[in-house]
Amino acid sequence: MIEDSQRRSARADPMRTPVDRLYVVAAFGIEASLVVFFALRMWAFDTALQVGWIVYALAIPALGISIALIRAGRPASFWFAGVAYAAWAVVGYIVDVANPIDWRQPILWQVFVPYVALYLAAQMFYWWPLGRIDRRLWIVFTVLFVISTVLNIASHA
Repeated sequence: MIEDSQRRSARADPMRTPVDRLYVVAAFGIEASLVVFFALRMWAFDTALQVGWIVYALAIPALGISIALIRAGRPASFWFAGVAYAAWAVVGYIVDVANPIDWRQPILWQVFVPYVALYLAAQMFYWWPLGRIDRRLWIVFTVLFVISTVLNIASHA
């Protein structure tokens, strides 16, 4: 009974519980790590290659937070981000780290499509729900997303 009451209360105020705050920390932590990684790709490529696996390894805490969100009864719009991020990280780790293949130039569509779709799904599901929590968080994430996207595209040019 108390647990149901806590879940209803958490739905009314998305930042009420520690697990919801973890979602926000995960969203911003992952986006900030992407900004740093893509900046390294632009200005310190060799360093980016050495630390790139860390971006994929963030899938472990992201997935753990998603599991906590599921257990807390949060809607799929919150917990799906970590699941998509983990799926993207597995694909990325396989094609970029474990068994590197040159799939970007020329584009190998059978890798490109799932890689980009999972990446964008994770980004969107970290971004959009922030608007339900606090519009200011959504705006700050928007700025970080634009920066990471510009750096990402520029670093692959």
